Amino acid sequence: MLGYFRNLFESGVRGPRKGGPLMPEPRGESRPGLDRGQRQQTFTKVFRYRLPDGQMAEPATVEVVGSFTHWHPVTLSRDGKLDSWHVMLHHIPGNRTHHYMLLVDGKPTYDATCDGLAVPHGFHEEQYQLITDKGGRVPMLFAQTR
Repeated sequence: MLGYFRNLFESGVRGPRKGGPLMPEPRGESRPGLDRGQRQQTFTKVFRYRLPDGQMAEPATVEVVGSFTHWHPVTLSRDGKLDSWHVMLHHIPGNRTHHYMLLVDGKPTYDATCDGLAVPHGFHEEQYQLITDKGGRVPMLFAQTR
């Protein structure tokens, strides 16, 4: 009988296994943190490109592609006063990391203002990757909102 009570109490002490959910997560409902009718927080970013020092030939096109554009190119506008190309993108989903690439005449170009470099995942990222000493990389954007 003592063994019966020991097993009963020990099984209650252990609780659920580590790593497993305490309750099944609801499927097909709104995401956690968003009430119905509440909008997802978004981020606005200005992407800029300037010619590298010593380069005089202007590119025909400068574009940005990324997870926030669903890998469709967005053209940057030429600004003669600032001697640069730029575009302001609104409604980038916030509070997550995005991968992107600047394309100059269709070729991937390093963005000195990126938040870091990441290993590419998937077809689009591998298509636009930069080759570095550590292998292929794509720039990261940390889209943080308040």
